[in-house]
Amino acid sequence: MHTYFKLSNRLLALSEHAMALAAPRFAEIEQTTEHNQQKVLAAFLQNKVSETHFTETTGYGYGDRGRETLEAVFAQSMGAQAALARHTFTCGTHTIAVALFGLLRPGDTMLCVTGTPYDTLRPVIGLKGSGQGSLRDFGIQYEQIALSPDGSPDLDAIARAIQKTQPKLVYLQRSRGYTLRQSLSVEQIAAVAQIAKEQSNAIVMIDNCYGEFVQTREPTECGADIIAGSLIKNPGGGLAKNGGYIAGRKDLVDLCACRMTVPGIGGEVGATLGLNRSLFMGLFHAPHVVGEALKTAVFAAALFELLGYEVQPKPLAPRCDIIQSVLLGSEKALIAFCQGMQKGAPVDSFVVPEAWDMPGYDSKVIMAAGAFVMGASIELSADAPLREPYAAWMQGGLSFHSAKMGVLLGAQSLLQTLGRD
Repeated sequence: MHTYFKLSNRLLALSEHAMALAAPRFAEIEQTTEHNQQKVLAAFLQNKVSETHFTETTGYGYGDRGRETLEAVFAQSMGAQAALARHTFTCGTHTIAVALFGLLRPGDTMLCVTGTPYDTLRPVIGLKGSGQGSLRDFGIQYEQIALSPDGSPDLDAIARAIQKTQPKLVYLQRSRGYTLRQSLSVEQIAAVAQIAKEQSNAIVMIDNCYGEFVQTREPTECGADIIAGSLIKNPGGGLAKNGGYIAGRKDLVDLCACRMTVPGIGGEVGATLGLNRSLFMGLFHAPHVVGEALKTAVFAAALFELLGYEVQPKPLAPRCDIIQSVLLGSEKALIAFCQGMQKGAPVDSFVVPEAWDMPGYDSKVIMAAGAFVMGASIELSADAPLREPYAAWMQGGLSFHSAKMGVLLGAQSLLQTLGRD
């Protein structure tokens, strides 16, 4: 293999070995990608997307046909009755918070059945801080159920808790966050949703970040009532400049729309400012780009396992999101890996990542991310808090062949720093 990068012969040989190991999973990823690409294409065709839907609107955005059609396409792609897909959502956490505040009222109970949620959501719930308008500040109760020791939902404990508390909302975080558990499959989500429906009238809500188009079905096709996520992750296809989405039952999406704007207006306003084209294109490209990110994750798992590191998931394990974790064992190794990956980024490759106090996190966080869209987790990136177990959580890759080199440069930096090259 000709390379424009100076990699050791040993690393090149390991790369070829990793590719051979990954081949069976690559074939499965291609099948899933084709299924999801056809699903999205069908949504575009059936909703008659045209050039006129890319026209800019300003001001209130009344009657924005592009916005309305985009959300119809998004809903159909997610197997949902309705959707909000807006550039005005600032991030995934903001989007999820809008949904939670839209669905919950003072005195209601939110039951999280996947353990403690991701760091940035804890202040939203009220698990951290006070007086800033959290759910807890508004009198909304919070309960949680830990996952089973194997990282799967504890169905018996969930059934007991739902029967006892009769929550208004049962919440699941599909992705692992900064933990080493497996991410949830739609089949596991379906099992929890079934219990919730049998035991209560609870709304089943999923934080779907990093999971879109990884399997052939979305949670809203398997019993979940509503899902939410970020457009600079999977469903934006690397082309969305910002934004988030909420999709699910129409009555619930309408409630979220009233929180997003104001009661009485809901989703009827929201000028698109000429951004519709990138959101349509991003959604169209999303299944393919997710496939590229999955290939990158599988290759990284195979390569680092060959190098003797523990990885999660294993190279040939089923995938439920695009995240790959690598346990590097020390702060020195973690920093070296992230700095090496940065050298393979198409943007800001010359920048040296340093750990910093990122808002919403309890520990310093280091992040390798040279992206066309700042913070876009569908583009190749790796980040981690500087704390035990010193694991890097990497995700993304718009193009596998480019992202593969980023992974190799991360490995080379690690080996050189540890004197193992």
